[in-house]
Amino acid sequence: MNTSRTIQQLQAQWVTPKNFRPYGQVIFASQDGKAYDAEDAKLNLQNGIPRFYIMQLDKRGRKFHKITRHVQCTQCLGSLSGKDWLIAVCPPNNDVDQPALEEIAAFRIPGNCFIQLHQGTWHAGPYFEHETVDFYNLELTDTNVVDHFTHDFLKSHQLEFEMI
Repeated sequence: MNTSRTIQQLQAQWVTPKNFRPYGQVIFASQDGKAYDAEDAKLNLQNGIPRFYIMQLDKRGRKFHKITRHVQCTQCLGSLSGKDWLIAVCPPNNDVDQPALEEIAAFRIPGNCFIQLHQGTWHAGPYFEHETVDFYNLELTDTNVVDHFTHDFLKSHQLEFEMI
């Protein structure tokens, strides 16, 4: 049995509203009192009770072999304290139970914005080199229980990714 693994490098690009559009939205600060428009996060939290919380993560590095999606809600993530971070994503393909390997992309997210992931967007992260980062997370109270679908590339392709 061959148990060797391949490490595929993903070049992380700085996130912009345009390059992140297939996966979700990038939300930057706006003036208080600005009317709701296309630059605001489009949320779908209608399938349960929303949960907004701060999660503290310790140094995660840049490698991953599992990628997850949530098909019942959008999800928002952002770091506190202005720390940048990395995420790998793959467009939603809700008719298939695994991500399209050739469509996985990596992004560097600055600490002055947050991202909204479209329903079904595959994602791996947050990843970072800092010792500890606090992230705010908006999803449903039971997202990680009833709406957490994960694909393991080590099992399916003997493959691990490294964001550079």
